[in-house]
Amino acid sequence: MATHKGSEGLVKIGSNTVAEVVDFSFDENADMIETTALANSAHSFVSDLVGWSGSIDCFWDETDSTGQGAMTAGASVTMVLYPEGADSGDSYAQGTALIGTISRANAIGAMVTANFSFTGTGALAWATV
Repeated sequence: MATHKGSEGLVKIGSNTVAEVVDFSFDENADMIETTALANSAHSFVSDLVGWSGSIDCFWDETDSTGQGAMTAGASVTMVLYPEGADSGDSYAQGTALIGTISRANAIGAMVTANFSFTGTGALAWATV
């Protein structure tokens, strides 16, 4: 069984690595259509359209113009998500994502952070480095 540390992951916008990523998550989903008929004794479903979405948490870096700076609200970006790193043989997911909400936060005794939420438009493709 393969295991991976969270510190191996990285995110790229196109070919540019996003700076100061603390964590990221993404979900793949499918719409479900109910096909249950009146005479059925249990629910039944078929899958329909698939999609994906997620978020990226970073320490805010205003100098990262090709990573964090490319993720402006409403922007369409090529997002590449590397859960296990970018070494030869590692798996990654890639697709076009629309940037939704951007949140920045700061507090005494803490780093200034930025959170970027995204929604995929089109399919999410898996490949190997």
